[in-house]
Amino acid sequence: MQYNHLFFDLDHTLWDFETNSREALHDLYHLLSLADAGVNDFDHFHKIYLVHNERLWDRYRKGQMKVDELRWKRMSMALLEFKNGDESLARKMGVEFLNILPTKKALFPDTMEVLEYLTKKKYKLHLITNGFEKTQHHKLKSAGIDNFFKEVITSEGSNSLKPHAGIFEYALIKTGAKKIESIMIGDTPEVDILGAREAGIDQVYVNHIGSAEPVEATFTVYSLKELMAIF
Repeated sequence: MQYNHLFFDLDHTLWDFETNSREALHDLYHLLSLADAGVNDFDHFHKIYLVHNERLWDRYRKGQMKVDELRWKRMSMALLEFKNGDESLARKMGVEFLNILPTKKALFPDTMEVLEYLTKKKYKLHLITNGFEKTQHHKLKSAGIDNFFKEVITSEGSNSLKPHAGIFEYALIKTGAKKIESIMIGDTPEVDILGAREAGIDQVYVNHIGSAEPVEATFTVYSLKELMAIF
């Protein structure tokens, strides 16, 4: 198969979301003096936040909640675990977190080398991400990888979310790519891989975490460097 357009996911695939999110939350914890607001254990707060964030993102992907609600409610629910119901604080946390998060720069190993390799081989690189428009562009610039991508398709910009077909169809139209020459590269089976497959696009499952769960994908890799053996 001769691919020409490579569509990458960003968070958890290239950009190390876990590392960056933890750092941003830690900065937020000190910036807003959350210890004084009853949040007396940052590690516990971080674990609770991750649980609520994932659950609310799932609702958002299913169209069950709005972006603005997601941004502050994940903070509010984490605060409630510490018996703090201050909605104004939760909303402030939501705003400040999105100011801090995209300044973080951690990438998965070999990200830069692989992107340079693919660019030299004349592949057209794009992103398809469920993140927010402004935030995702800021992340790319902070991490120094913005120049590699010709098009950045976000859920906000396309008015659709992976795994729904709409965001993939929008990406094909915006890039002028044909399905047969395109491939989606991402880490989440039920979002990146299933979504691309149902849209008629080949997929690379990037199994960073070494999950043993079987995933039906065109290719499976366990590190980004393995992409150099495919393309």
